Amino acid sequence: MNDIVLTTLNGRYTHSSLGLRYLYANLKELQEKAIIKEYVINEKMQDIAENILQENPKIIGIGVYIWNASDVKELIEIIKKVSPKTIIILGGPEVSYRPFRVNFDKADYVIEGEGEIPFYELCKNILNNVEVTQKVFPPKLYDLQTIVLPYKFYSDFDIANRYIYVEASRGCPFSCEFCLSSIDKEVRNFEIEELLVEFQTLWDRGARNFKFIDRTFNLDIKLANKLLDFFLSKDEPFTTHFEVIPDHFPAELKMRIQQFPPTSLQLEIGIQTLKKDIAKNIRRNLNIPKIKENLAFLEKETNAHIHLDLIIGLPGESCESFGENLDYLCSLSNSEIQVGVLKKLSGTTLNRHDEIYGMVYSDMPPYDILANDLIPFSQMQIMKRFSRFWDLVYNSGNFNNTFQLLVHQKSVYETFYDFSNWLYGQTYSTWQISLDRLAKFLFDYMSTVQGHQKEKVAELLVNDILKVGGRSLPPFLRIYSENTTSSNKQNIGSKNKRQQKRVVSE
Repeated sequence: MNDIVLTTLNGRYTHSSLGLRYLYANLKELQEKAIIKEYVINEKMQDIAENILQENPKIIGIGVYIWNASDVKELIEIIKKVSPKTIIILGGPEVSYRPFRVNFDKADYVIEGEGEIPFYELCKNILNNVEVTQKVFPPKLYDLQTIVLPYKFYSDFDIANRYIYVEASRGCPFSCEFCLSSIDKEVRNFEIEELLVEFQTLWDRGARNFKFIDRTFNLDIKLANKLLDFFLSKDEPFTTHFEVIPDHFPAELKMRIQQFPPTSLQLEIGIQTLKKDIAKNIRRNLNIPKIKENLAFLEKETNAHIHLDLIIGLPGESCESFGENLDYLCSLSNSEIQVGVLKKLSGTTLNRHDEIYGMVYSDMPPYDILANDLIPFSQMQIMKRFSRFWDLVYNSGNFNNTFQLLVHQKSVYETFYDFSNWLYGQTYSTWQISLDRLAKFLFDYMSTVQGHQKEKVAELLVNDILKVGGRSLPPFLRIYSENTTSSNKQNIGSKNKRQQKRVVSE
């Protein structure tokens, strides 16, 4: 039995909660009375409640995020009905900024912002029967050197089966209006030498997949260089992920990035828009010449896997403007491009655009945009389907060669927009479309609607599908595969398949 249960609902089984481990690491003498129990969204809330309450806890601390807010609300209601005396404390981004969009009134306490220190103090008071009259603890920035690092609390199971999330800094100096990170403008670094000791311990235990959650990894070049040097010193395969700003790649950073072998380094770059007036509108820095220069460097001179971000629905930007962004970005890069849909998160200043641009958002998580003055609801729905199908066809890496013929010498946006609408007309769904079924849709569209030779389309599909070892061809392609040998098949490991598929085909 444990007095304190720390829990959350992760987005996927392979995810792990860094936040829970920070709380656990900083519980001091209460740590022996606490346990971490993680779950995944879409599990049955009654089953989760049962499993948690088996510990007979006095306190349950729950991490609340945009992807689990509705489930957490249901979980709280169940727990409070069957165990009303159990104290529930909420923390995490979804309860750190007002207004709350999901009703969490049945929780006993809410800790906004960084929770390591206030969570310990609150638990200590509760367990010592000290009266606590304050229900909401407002955000406060703490000295990072006083916070105990959490990395030893990743279990061997976590290391073998889950992403290992880490961070070297907190905060962001920029003011992008759609992003919560812009609220904390003071960038604070953890002590790098202490971090490297922790990362080395993780490495010695077998960790080979490090995902940094820092918002501006390449802002502090000295810090970035030391972290990159740590990984470059390793002689075993690994993968590491950083989020970087697109216009700050000094020579010393470029030199290090060039040394990383294929599939070992992933960089997520937030572009969001390539229109200067739109970027200015949302207080985002935009240096297009530098972006162009740095993308060319990353594409041509490094093995880094690049993940670029664009957003649909920004105030003042039409579908046509977004399409121009996508076409231009595709001309600069062959990398993965995440087409995201604008969300209005509590705490951001996006609401200042609501009246001017007719911005209408859903009140339910993930609070995505429904319409604006340039994109009516029906068109926004089309663009959301575009985003989903783009991920299945382009970003997945499953159809790299086929995609090139699909958009050959045409506007990428306009061509894929037409295909997306056609595809939805066949499926009336954006989910549960198997690889074989999607291949058949591509074959039909390209050979009938676009008029490409069936043999040519089939050849590209066969090679795309068989580039991954262990796959078999869908029945409709088998008659075209007589001339395809097994020499193009590649054995892609169990981790980072999406990244490695793009490397194989390039």
